[in-house]
Amino acid sequence: MDWLGPAELEALKLSLRVSFWATLATLPFGIFVAYALARWRFPGRHVLNGLVHLPLILPPVVTGYLLLLTFGIQGPVGRLLAEIGIVVAFRWTGAALAAGIMAFPLMVRAIRLSIEAVDPKLEQAGATLGASRAMVFATVTLPMILPGVIAGAILAFAKAMGEFGATITFVSNIPGQTQTLPSAVYAFLQVPGGESAATRLVIISIIIAMGALLLSEYVGRRAAERVAGT
Repeated sequence: MDWLGPAELEALKLSLRVSFWATLATLPFGIFVAYALARWRFPGRHVLNGLVHLPLILPPVVTGYLLLLTFGIQGPVGRLLAEIGIVVAFRWTGAALAAGIMAFPLMVRAIRLSIEAVDPKLEQAGATLGASRAMVFATVTLPMILPGVIAGAILAFAKAMGEFGATITFVSNIPGQTQTLPSAVYAFLQVPGGESAATRLVIISIIIAMGALLLSEYVGRRAAERVAGT
């Protein structure tokens, strides 16, 4: 990383930090929602499915603006959080929130497909032995869908690394605080002579994105082979 300048390196480190926490924080919710959509039938299921995938359809700027209205200092949730000393707007935590929401649909879809590939009869067999639903999930379902969970987490991490529109709308583009890798590319392109720095960050973005896609495909293929062999 010696060929990166201080500002570029800072943006890369912040992006890794934001993407890591965005993925880690949303993973439990992603597993739960994916399981609910794959296995449960309940009123409003299609509405939940639509809400989950809404960030993929809406312009990212719209998602960022909605986050600002909700989690900003004057927003209903942001005001309550501010009273206990938690502020996410214009903070790196807000960038993680925005990145997590934008990446959530990809995570849920990957995990849901993995769950749907598991034969429900295997779960029913565990239930007939007296295991609770939680125990069946922990001992039967989760081990079989683990490759899918990993693939979903990888895709979410890559998406979080590349998130720009919602992030810059919600937390702005503050160097050292909220300037992630895509925001840094945008900033460098706005100043004379910044093209070389932007190009270096673009190369890093391509490497991370391609690496994540290849890794996700490999894990997904192994998951399919594993399920087919059961």
